Amino acid sequence: MIGTLFDAPRPRVAGIAALLVLAAVIALTAMADSTMQPVPASAPADRFSAERARAHLEKFATEPRPIGSAASARARTYLTSQLRAAGLDVEVQHAVGARSAAGLATFGQVDNIIARLPGTGSTGTVLIAAHYDSAAMGPGASDDAAAVAAMLETVRALRTGPRPRNDVVLLITDGEEDGVLGAEAFVREHPLGKAGGVLLNWEARGTGGPSLMFETTPGNARLVDTFAGAAPAPRGSSAMVQVYRLLPNNTDFTPLTQAGYTGMNFAYIQNSSHYHTATDTIANLNPGSLQHHGSTMLALTRALGGTDLRALGSGHDATYFRALGVMITYPGQLTWPLAVLALLAVAALALPARTRRLLTLPRLLVAAVSALLPLILSAALAQGLWALLATWRPAYDLMGGLLHHPRPYQAAVAALSAAAVLGWHLALRRALGSAATAIAGLLWLAALGLLCAWLAPGAAFLFTLPALLGALGWLAALLLRRAPGWSRMLLALAGPATAAMLLPALAGDVFDGMGLALAGVPALVLALFLLTAVPIADLFLTRSKRATVLAVPLTAVVLAAALAATGLATDGFDAEHPGRTHLAYVMDADTRTAHWVSADTDPAPWTSRYVTGRDTSALPPGYGRGALRTGPAPAITTGAPRADVLAHRGTTLKLHVTPAKGARSVTLRLDQPITHVTATAGAFGSATAAVTGTRTGTWPSEIRLRGIPARGATFTVRTQGQDRIRLTVISETDGLPAVPGFVPRPADLVAATREDGDLTAVTRTYTLSRNA
Repeated sequence: MIGTLFDAPRPRVAGIAALLVLAAVIALTAMADSTMQPVPASAPADRFSAERARAHLEKFATEPRPIGSAASARARTYLTSQLRAAGLDVEVQHAVGARSAAGLATFGQVDNIIARLPGTGSTGTVLIAAHYDSAAMGPGASDDAAAVAAMLETVRALRTGPRPRNDVVLLITDGEEDGVLGAEAFVREHPLGKAGGVLLNWEARGTGGPSLMFETTPGNARLVDTFAGAAPAPRGSSAMVQVYRLLPNNTDFTPLTQAGYTGMNFAYIQNSSHYHTATDTIANLNPGSLQHHGSTMLALTRALGGTDLRALGSGHDATYFRALGVMITYPGQLTWPLAVLALLAVAALALPARTRRLLTLPRLLVAAVSALLPLILSAALAQGLWALLATWRPAYDLMGGLLHHPRPYQAAVAALSAAAVLGWHLALRRALGSAATAIAGLLWLAALGLLCAWLAPGAAFLFTLPALLGALGWLAALLLRRAPGWSRMLLALAGPATAAMLLPALAGDVFDGMGLALAGVPALVLALFLLTAVPIADLFLTRSKRATVLAVPLTAVVLAAALAATGLATDGFDAEHPGRTHLAYVMDADTRTAHWVSADTDPAPWTSRYVTGRDTSALPPGYGRGALRTGPAPAITTGAPRADVLAHRGTTLKLHVTPAKGARSVTLRLDQPITHVTATAGAFGSATAAVTGTRTGTWPSEIRLRGIPARGATFTVRTQGQDRIRLTVISETDGLPAVPGFVPRPADLVAATREDGDLTAVTRTYTLSRNA
């Protein structure tokens, strides 16, 4: 369109200049959205120092800390001592947390750390939350020890100045990894849980990158203003809120805000291949990410600590995003007007283009409808690329698309999107005219802006602003016939440059957070960006032969193949970048038979030493979940779990379950559906979970208790009143047993993230008859 709405000066030179402008915008956006530089321990006492915070990590984040483990207790002792030394009032909440899912009730014996710094004239509570437990597979230096260490350093820096006006409460939860169990227990049982206030929750889904504010409660306008004004390097956008709500993930933020807190949720998400693995270590933690977490935490605590929290409520959301290093916010009430204005601007552009015979309405309609093809094709090609990669290298599937070196593959996805969009544009430009395909791209952006204004208002700016500025810029370039060509070209670049600031950055965040397994989503985003930029192709191809035109998309496809081959050649596995494998040891205490079990579809050579077939018939009843590989294993000398029936009348089954000695958790599987479960764990109290639906790939119902006391726990289960119920009790101990012939896992492999891996499971099965 740049070349058809007006005569561009020296088309090829203009095309190169336009591409350089877009490349510069993308590069500057990436640079402006980077993380912070770490501050040394020698920094002034009132500043946050990543180096000082890292010293805390060395004390408690060097080993896995799953709920109920000895390492968890050691970490708790260190954290409480540090908080008391800082002058805070500290208590440990002992409780049972609960969570339910389809056919599943999960419980955990949690130990939440709650520390208070009373305000001088409080208008409410500023609640800073993070969790100190880790996944069982690794030390969780980023997830979520970095945030906990940042809390300690924040308190230290905060105490160097005047005490805040508002109460500041640090909530360091337990059991987040097993289903936000600590946060659930806090809001259900602790007086502060329902007191309300402003919440700042801190997480990680990787080991690097900027600290992103990716989730807020509704009515966030004043909170966003506080964030944008107080944070030294605010990162994130309201579009992230909309994307996150589409995902099945949750954090402690969810139960806390459901209980009445308003707030903001933060995380860094780059280098996500280390997430929930043994390589989530201090060595792999980017100190700049720790600095960004902590600097933001300290700044917001100071700002909110001195604010009248009663005035932070708002009846509307804000749209917020960064553009070339500047945080831009505007009221959510502008979302609909801007979306409608963008559509009107595109229509206004089409009218003079039609008057000047650059397009006809039928041609524009065909172009708009056909533009759906490159969008669909981009997503399909990206998902097809992932399918090929996962087939060629099955280990990628175990990583869920979160690869160690994904950049070549991400570039390949971008090349495939370019091939789809350029192929569409070049195929139709002669028949329909370049103006039709260019305006069709803007029309799609404007339509998506309207759709988002209705369904996802926080993301509407991604499409509304490029469509609006693109239509206005091209309209100005079209009408200002006497203006110099270069100035008109710059006007025409307003839309593509705006899209370059917003859409590639969003695609990068989606790649970081969701991985290549869902590559079709960022591919679609990139295709939308390219729809705004395709007119630049005309500056290169105005006088080109048909063969040259056809060669452009084919070259992009070849480039994508070369990039994928580069990825396969460079993204290998070693001790620093290990692959993943799932393996468990399972012994049936009733028959004294044992097996190795793996869910790997294509086991690594080390795993193949232990699993040799697919026969699951010899596994304990109800143990198997999904497709498994198995192999014989020597029996070990160990205790077995026990279930004692206390009552079984009508629809109520009451059991006392005692784990094997040293076991951290138990899992119960029943061959009948259940509706409610209450778990009682001694002095920790009890909790109830309502259960709907059934489990897939195993028996219909499952109950878990993490951190079970050595004396056991009591379960009261509501069933459907069957006369006979089969029950398998699985006692789980962390780690694999050193049985004869066992060879430890090599350095280039770590345990997969499946929760029943890297465990020694000892089972016992019962057939329970209902009392008359």
